[in-house]
Amino acid sequence: MSIFSIFKKKESKETEEKSKKGKKNQEQEVPKLKTGIAFSGGGVRGFAYIGVIKAFKEAGIDFDYVAGTSIGSLIGAIYASGMSVEEMEKRALEVKQKDFTSSKFILVPSKTQRLEHLIENNLQKQTFKALKKPLCVVAVDLKTAKEVHITKGNLVKAVAGSCAIPGVFRPVEFGDYTLVDGGLVNNIPADVLREMGADIVVSLDINPTRGNGTESTKFLDVLKASLRILMVSNAVNGYVHSDYIIKIDLSDFSQLKVGDTKALIDKGYEATKKAIPDIIKIFERNTVDSSITKVSRKIKAIQKRQEKLEKLTEKLSEEEKKELERIGKKKTNKKF
Repeated sequence: MSIFSIFKKKESKETEEKSKKGKKNQEQEVPKLKTGIAFSGGGVRGFAYIGVIKAFKEAGIDFDYVAGTSIGSLIGAIYASGMSVEEMEKRALEVKQKDFTSSKFILVPSKTQRLEHLIENNLQKQTFKALKKPLCVVAVDLKTAKEVHITKGNLVKAVAGSCAIPGVFRPVEFGDYTLVDGGLVNNIPADVLREMGADIVVSLDINPTRGNGTESTKFLDVLKASLRILMVSNAVNGYVHSDYIIKIDLSDFSQLKVGDTKALIDKGYEATKKAIPDIIKIFERNTVDSSITKVSRKIKAIQKRQEKLEKLTEKLSEEEKKELERIGKKKTNKKF
């Protein structure tokens, strides 16, 4: 063997090693994107989420961050605790109406003791810290009418507060807050997951027919339709911040009465199985959707400006507030 061929062999080996190192470095340079799942509100229809989780588990899909509103905070907390799908389904099928509410009268709110007992039993006395995934519970502070993001403190109270639908449950005291249902302001908390650090967000909407009116003029039907219409605007925010939304039409099921839980679980499972191929494609692309990021930033900027304006107006006297309102009306009239 000539000296030239020995050098050539050595050179090709070095090139091969450099190529391997380059590939390794490239792999290290592309970090895996963080994923988040948003569980929306929707009353006892939320049992459908167990079917959703089951389908994701079968597909080997897991999420880094969890956010939930109302019943979504309860199922989200159970998912974050690491409970098996089999155990979730077994427990869900055992739940009765009396486990949620104590009042038998319409618009006579129930105390939350039964609800809290149900939450505590299913979370097995877990705390935020003990959960296997970071969780944010979304609620509303009745005193300030502001959205509250809870990531620490009493987990049971936080979830109960997020589930406290006005007129169905009494508000829940949580530190300085008086909590009610988070769905009043943020029913699909996709933006919360962005704040937590999620690059890709999958949201679950178990009330895609919200906004539907009613031909009935009965008090309860009018009230339900009004609440549905109210939810439309805050659901838009969730859609804007999501990479993918699984819409599960459960309009044939009651939001407030425990009924066919198995059928709800099956509906969630079927809808998710259909969506999984599209979700896998989003995960595989491993790039952040810049259009969603831009819109998210703009929305956040608008919200911050609004908060600053609110703080400024709080310092104004009543006369100054009236004058500001008068100028605002004058400008609006000029536009039209």
